[in-house]
Amino acid sequence: MTWRKDAERDCGQDGTPGLKSLLRHLLPGIPWAERAEIRETQLRAAPKGQVFRVHNSNGITRITGEDREDIEVTAHKTARAESSDAAERLLEEIQLVFHDTGERLDLEIEVPRKWNRRGCVNLCIKLPRDTEIWVAAANGRVDVEGVRRPVHARSTNGSAKVTDVVGDVEIATTNAKVSCCGTRGKLTARSSNGKIEITRHSGSLDASTTNGLIRVSLEDLGEEGVQLATSNGRIVLDLPEQVDADVDLRVDNGVIRNDRELCHKARETNGRVAGRLGAGGRPIKLRTSNGSISLR
Repeated sequence: MTWRKDAERDCGQDGTPGLKSLLRHLLPGIPWAERAEIRETQLRAAPKGQVFRVHNSNGITRITGEDREDIEVTAHKTARAESSDAAERLLEEIQLVFHDTGERLDLEIEVPRKWNRRGCVNLCIKLPRDTEIWVAAANGRVDVEGVRRPVHARSTNGSAKVTDVVGDVEIATTNAKVSCCGTRGKLTARSSNGKIEITRHSGSLDASTTNGLIRVSLEDLGEEGVQLATSNGRIVLDLPEQVDADVDLRVDNGVIRNDRELCHKARETNGRVAGRLGAGGRPIKLRTSNGSISLR
């Protein structure tokens, strides 16, 4: 369907030059007018230290843990330039650079930068489940799934998602959403101008964002408890049916909705609810400046 639309822009229904062809003729050298792409796959031995780092400057990065002993990297490279030849040359200059220290394997995506040319690489990486992951991306989404060791994920101008991970997780985004599902361990989540959604998490949790909703559902509460904070947004926390915790909820401009029975409950005029769930002990602290808090 996309090819057909592009073809119709190149040529009209009667075979005469279409709008796209006309613009190329009148304005040769339009930036990003032509496109070239290629897909390549490389296999690498897993590092002895079981640590993998990747930095992708422009494109989607998806990492999946599997029952395997090597690392498979599939890269879909795309180049746009002012001409077909220039796009092909840019495509050849986009490189996957590996550095193996023995204990750690690093992957850096090198994309030449020019004002009238653009390149990006979408990565699909499959590796052993017991690999520690460090992934950073700019202008692209990050997805990590099925890993049984710590994950460190960071994205700028792209969402970050972690699913089915057993191990401590550090995840952060700028101008995008953070989402985690089925994680177990200590989870630290940060976002700037994006919401945070966490479901079926077991363990301690520290999540904050500057402008956005925080929605969390826990299957089990870790020893370090839960801290959730947002400057402009709502907070919703769903707890397990049985939980022992010390609860402290505060809002500056908003309302507090509490569906749980608290012992030694105290309500203050400055927008605070505090009390104890069960035997108490583990801290639950929720803070928002402009928004509501729901504890369920």
